[in-house]
Amino acid sequence: MKRLLLIMNPNAGQKNGKRYLADILEIFRRADYMPTAFMTVGTGDAFTLAKEHAADAQLVVCVGGDGTFNEVTAGVVESGVDVPIGYIPCGSTNDFATSLKLSKNILQAARDIVDGTPKTYDIGQFGKRYFSYVASFGAFTRASYATPQNLKNALGHLAYILEGIKDLPNIRPIHMRIETADRVFEDDYIFGAICNSTSLGGVLTLSPDAVNMNDGLFELLLIKYPYTAAELNDCIRCLQEKKYDSPTITLHSTDRLTIHCSTAVDWTLDGEYECGHALVEAVNRHNAFRLITNQ
Repeated sequence: MKRLLLIMNPNAGQKNGKRYLADILEIFRRADYMPTAFMTVGTGDAFTLAKEHAADAQLVVCVGGDGTFNEVTAGVVESGVDVPIGYIPCGSTNDFATSLKLSKNILQAARDIVDGTPKTYDIGQFGKRYFSYVASFGAFTRASYATPQNLKNALGHLAYILEGIKDLPNIRPIHMRIETADRVFEDDYIFGAICNSTSLGGVLTLSPDAVNMNDGLFELLLIKYPYTAAELNDCIRCLQEKKYDSPTITLHSTDRLTIHCSTAVDWTLDGEYECGHALVEAVNRHNAFRLITNQ
């Protein structure tokens, strides 16, 4: 029988994952997998479990939200083992799953893993940490890690919106200089993201035509701080229409970049907090992991 390592965050989203654990395990048993299941009990658990046990499995399955998937993927990459990963999304937002059109039905997602095919995807390295789909700073990014878990469980994605609105009075321009291999960007920004996804926090979406999740490149999205009402309106229009021809918006593809900031600015990596940096490098690691999809 094939060995399966299943890592579940029992508190993800509305805690639906653990309610269906027996059904999930039955699906994999019927597909000739011998599962070993672990429940996470805190931040960093999923990373450690994946790194330490990936070599013992022919398939690693993550059951949780984007933060749990981040840890599992990073753990598998750090282990150096080329084992495919399956993702059963049951978090509050599930940006990465949305970009890949993974089923939000827990049992269907498990069946899709059984019937699916592994495909290679890029991963981002941000300093010493990894991100599966986005590293971001500025407006609304704090909401992803500051929203209380009980509010996430009760309200889901709406909780992020409410937390982000609460933070609006504190938004200030962030001056940054960002260097890529062929361009330098320097300005006052309200938001920035190094992304490999079409969905960012469930609030902002990029056109699928602008994003290839396995081309060895990030999409660098920068939104200048709007000092006038006209600039703000133009920015909103472009984002809503997914057109990036505004002087307030930059969308640029690159495989690595160096970020300079006058003060240490906090970031989020796949929705999880990353302490402030005045200088940091981000690198795209091409073909870093294999994920099973039904596409």
